[in-house]
Amino acid sequence: MATVVWFLHRGSWPSSDVSLLAWHGHEMIFGFAAAAICGFLTTAVPSWTGTTAVSGLPLASLVGLWILGRIGALPFSDSANPLIALLSIAFLPALAAVVGAPLIRERNFRNLPFLVFLAALFIADLMFQAPRFGWIEHAPFDALRLAVNTVLLMVLIVGGRIIPAFTRSGLRTMGRSADIKIRPLIDLSAILSGVAVLLGDLLAEGTALSGALAGLAASLLAIRLSGWSGQRTLEIPLVWVLHLGYCWLIIGLALKAVWLLAGFGWAMNWMHAVTTGAFGTMILGVTTRAALGHTGRALAAPKPIVVSYLLVSLAATLRVWGPWLAPNYYWQALTLAIAAWIGAYLIFLWLFTPILVSPRADGQPG
Repeated sequence: MATVVWFLHRGSWPSSDVSLLAWHGHEMIFGFAAAAICGFLTTAVPSWTGTTAVSGLPLASLVGLWILGRIGALPFSDSANPLIALLSIAFLPALAAVVGAPLIRERNFRNLPFLVFLAALFIADLMFQAPRFGWIEHAPFDALRLAVNTVLLMVLIVGGRIIPAFTRSGLRTMGRSADIKIRPLIDLSAILSGVAVLLGDLLAEGTALSGALAGLAASLLAIRLSGWSGQRTLEIPLVWVLHLGYCWLIIGLALKAVWLLAGFGWAMNWMHAVTTGAFGTMILGVTTRAALGHTGRALAAPKPIVVSYLLVSLAATLRVWGPWLAPNYYWQALTLAIAAWIGAYLIFLWLFTPILVSPRADGQPG
């Protein structure tokens, strides 16, 4: 909301060590995306490990630390206060402790890499905020780029697990054959290419090498996605939205390659294809499905939520290509993108808040 306020009243952003754009990037990852990651892991880890769902004081503590982190990141917070500084970065370590304990106790080695991702996000958050706290003068790398690439890698991996599974179950529910191609070599190559993108940006950000790695990742992800029968899910919104989110990941990486290797202006806003398009779509798609399934409701998307899926893609399209197509109408394109994004998530809140605060529809506990 602070971004919107500044946009409507330019010059209202207070003098701070953190610019509005840097704060916006930080909060979209460590506020918006981190909250979604928390919701995913606190829901998935009990299923993976057969343990009790996270609830009560541990869950309330995570919510409290997330809120304190958002307050601590604001420019008017006293960054010189050690307590505020520590509380500003406490959420991710706390989340790692809550979800890591059952993973380690149950020796769930397959999912231990998620603790590595949380550690990488924590390091990125620490390096972003440490100059504000006076702990270091400058971060040794682009902390926000590390954070974006870490979330990208998580989407790449989680998408590779859930999209084929949900596609298969969705098609079978409709009485259709599910010809899903699982190709282990392609899957492994795609994951390793995501790791390479992350390392390439750490070591050679903005170079042709980084662009080439992005292009390779886009190609491998496209080959991977081509085997998941997405074209057959157009009547199943809860499924096609996940394919759409993965498409945005491929588009973002391809645009990054074009920008860094060829410098075409229409590709320069590739970052928003990854963040607004891929992250925004995948988070909305997974959240709506989980909200329905974990409240005992049928896995059928309400019609208005389909509009919200499309609005996120509209926001991404306007943000990525609007300034290039109509440079004289930059602010108008940005305004429409903001409106589409806010509209998408307002629809979600309108439909799903009553669902999430009500007892389960099937009478089961939870």
